[in-house]
Amino acid sequence: MSRDRVIFTEEGGMSLIKQLWLAIALLMLIAFGGSFLVSSLSAKSYLEEQLSLKNLDNANSLASVLGQMPKDPVEVGLLLSSQFDLGNYEHIRLIDPRGQVIVEYTSDARDPGAPAWFRELLRIEVAPGVAQVQDGWKQYGTLEIASHTRFAYASLWAGSTRLLGWFLAASLLAGLAGTFLLRVILRPLDDVVTQAEAIGARRFITTREPGTLEFQAVVRSMNLLTKRVRLMLEEESLRLDNLRREAHYDQVSALLNRGHFIARLQSVLQRDDASSDGVVLIARLQDLTELNRNEGWSVMDGFIRRFADSLRAMAPEGSEWDFGRLNGSDFAVLAPGASDPQALARAVHESMLMLARELNLSAVCRMPTAATPYHFSEKMGSVLARVDAALAAAVDSGDPVQVAASEQAAPVQASGAGGLPGWRTSLEEAFARGDVRLQSYPVTDASGAVVHSECVARVRLAADGEWLAAGEFMPWVSRLGFGPRLDEIVVGLALERLRGGTESLCVNLSAQAMGDPVTLHRIAARLAGMPEIASRLWLEVPEHGVFQNIEQFRVLCALLKPVGCRLGIEHVGHQVSRIGQLHDLGLDYMKIDASFVQGLEQNAANQVFLRGLAIIAHSIGLSAIGEGARTEAEISALLELGFDGVTGPAVTARPAGA
Repeated sequence: MSRDRVIFTEEGGMSLIKQLWLAIALLMLIAFGGSFLVSSLSAKSYLEEQLSLKNLDNANSLASVLGQMPKDPVEVGLLLSSQFDLGNYEHIRLIDPRGQVIVEYTSDARDPGAPAWFRELLRIEVAPGVAQVQDGWKQYGTLEIASHTRFAYASLWAGSTRLLGWFLAASLLAGLAGTFLLRVILRPLDDVVTQAEAIGARRFITTREPGTLEFQAVVRSMNLLTKRVRLMLEEESLRLDNLRREAHYDQVSALLNRGHFIARLQSVLQRDDASSDGVVLIARLQDLTELNRNEGWSVMDGFIRRFADSLRAMAPEGSEWDFGRLNGSDFAVLAPGASDPQALARAVHESMLMLARELNLSAVCRMPTAATPYHFSEKMGSVLARVDAALAAAVDSGDPVQVAASEQAAPVQASGAGGLPGWRTSLEEAFARGDVRLQSYPVTDASGAVVHSECVARVRLAADGEWLAAGEFMPWVSRLGFGPRLDEIVVGLALERLRGGTESLCVNLSAQAMGDPVTLHRIAARLAGMPEIASRLWLEVPEHGVFQNIEQFRVLCALLKPVGCRLGIEHVGHQVSRIGQLHDLGLDYMKIDASFVQGLEQNAANQVFLRGLAIIAHSIGLSAIGEGARTEAEISALLELGFDGVTGPAVTARPAGA
């Protein structure tokens, strides 16, 4: 409903347009009353005067005629009758000197000329015309003539109705013109109201300053508030990012330290998405203590920094690769989505050799390198044991690059056909058969109540095959570009489930879906027709996808937020310095990556970091939810830090209703 069509707001106030019309009506009513009073009284006085003159003139004229004619009663009667018929008189009366009526004619007209209330309001009182009729030198009688007032009333009534019509037309014209002008003047108010509502919802947006001085001052103040909030968020985000780097990064190489790299590896191995397989690599710079002593600390620190830069440069654009320095001489690469450990290990080793030659250190620098693939749900100990064994082989053997095969084979479809073509065929057939279902895990609040159930997809590649976890097929879905197609299927399954219950469900959207406007529009159109169900649907996108394509994410928010669903970001914490960019998107929640939650009760630095992250989230109206809690101690630590919800194996393992 348009704002200018609203007569009363929810608070019982009256709209400006309605007030304008009432003001115009009141002013025109006062003007009409004054004009009516003045014009009517003037017209009444004029008509009374004219009727009086008419009565007197007609009486004198008729009396003169009667005085000159024979006083035959019949002739006198005929003359007075003809005069009465032609003159619109109320009565004509001829009275002899003794007071006896000689002739009298009285009108019986029933048309009063105006409504009774009008005649009572403007009573016309006119004295009859009186003249003496002579018969020679004697008085024959007295002639009395009174004109009928119905024509005077009719004239007054017609004039008053015309005046009322003009005033009504003028009032309507003034109201329409005033409404148009008020809409033009108040057009900037829509932006002011939108900005105020956004700030009330903790979405700090800026608007263009209008030309109206009064509105300009208001908008300037609100824009200043928004700017200050944005600066505060940016400063706090930067402070938290610096704290994170101090706690989680090596000071020399600016790579992840051992503790956070291991936590990150553990988190990735548990993730049920496209990052569920990849490669882990460890490269060892041998005899670093001896090199520091012989070449100097500054030279070797420079070598390490440049080697770290070369590692970061290997990451594909938009990837979630992480790089760590596990100790002084061991460097690690976590490459989700990578499929060729041999190529990655060779690239790392060759990068070291090129840098050593450039710095004239090739004679003394040796860097055995080992890599191994990992798959969803593997034990971290098994992955690290494989790569450690391969590294030991690289140190002892003549080949400085070694690859350890995975003990857990990568999943293939039931038909036995492997590789990308086989996965394409199997996934397309599974989608066509409808062999996709949802498996849900609870997200609970501080009281243990379920906030929503987080749903992940399960796919069966053969009609009689096993249901695969998302971590087993999502890497292939991502490589094939099937992410938007699967997202649309999963949203449809969630909506069907929401129709049959009262729970809230959360669905993960892939980063690929943000770049597919057709899919987003179809999802938005589907949700637009079911507001109650849409209000119980939570949609989330991974952090790396959001900040990699922030403009596409803004489009996603603009499409899906108006339909009533809740939007959030998952795996948050690795790009905390950019959280300030989310202040105007109207998001509802963020889920903090599990790598910051593991061992939280014993990690003071992570506690400070997560407390600050929760404060930032709350300051822009977002709920903060912790991912991957494995123990009750981690759950308690998250809730004590101000988190609104928590999910993970420990939550799933709780008895129902606990």
